[in-house]
Amino acid sequence: MNEVQTPDMTAPRWYSDAMSVPYEDRTVHVGGADIHYLVWGEPDRPGLVFVHGGAAHAHWWTHIAAQFARVYRIAAIDMSGHGDSDRRDRYSLEAWCDEVVTVAADADMAGPPIVIGHSMGGFVTLATAATRGDQIAGAVILDSPVRRPDPEMEAGSRSQFANPKVYPDAATAIARFRTVPEQAHCEPYLMGHIAANSLMEVDGGVTWKFDPGIFLSPRSTANELLRQVTCRIALFRAEHGLVTADIGAYMYEQLGQVAPVIEIPLAGHHMMLDQPLLVVTALRTLLADWEHSVPFERS
Repeated sequence: MNEVQTPDMTAPRWYSDAMSVPYEDRTVHVGGADIHYLVWGEPDRPGLVFVHGGAAHAHWWTHIAAQFARVYRIAAIDMSGHGDSDRRDRYSLEAWCDEVVTVAADADMAGPPIVIGHSMGGFVTLATAATRGDQIAGAVILDSPVRRPDPEMEAGSRSQFANPKVYPDAATAIARFRTVPEQAHCEPYLMGHIAANSLMEVDGGVTWKFDPGIFLSPRSTANELLRQVTCRIALFRAEHGLVTADIGAYMYEQLGQVAPVIEIPLAGHHMMLDQPLLVVTALRTLLADWEHSVPFERS
């Protein structure tokens, strides 16, 4: 399905401006699967790659990514088993890491990119930084709690995602759309846009476009990955999210006490849906610092 436009008169001007920034749909072949991604900005600029969470897709990032298009070349990936990318018989962190670096190489970026991942996508970003650190310029992890399973994996293990429902039409499905985990507030114009772009047509109506099999594959332990990171890395935690202060402190220690841990105030786990402008501001500040500073050596 092509992107579904969901105009909402309650959306603020910044959102309308972001959604008007042009982007291109692209596909690249990775390990037997066609991987879809979105790309903004002029070629041959420094690169950013945005990585979504479990059961999500590239359009979770459109309102964020577009706000960097004047300076960067940006890609937002649909990992295999998600969105408009192919499904696989088996999923792994290794395959998703390959997809991230291949998309970056295909997207006409100037040099290695900075990879930005949320929730399950944060674990993919962490694994990319740990195993392919020479192919990226840095990594930013958004509310991915290393000392416990990511929330989508927990939901998958409880079979919340095991058998996605088929709805008679898009309007019915969109009305039923919820985040996992649920949180007190998400901007309704963002929820409508993401829900509309989460659907695919099937016999009998529409359903969510992800493969439940993404939750069945074993994962490497993130604790081990933290100690293997060689590139720059930063952690964003939501004030009301899953990365508690003690988990953030643990990750900071495991990363050699050189990774900033930045709290997004008032945010829930899905910080791009309830505090999007704070996320943009934090990312811009971090990227500006990284552009002009020298990395600390790990202790």
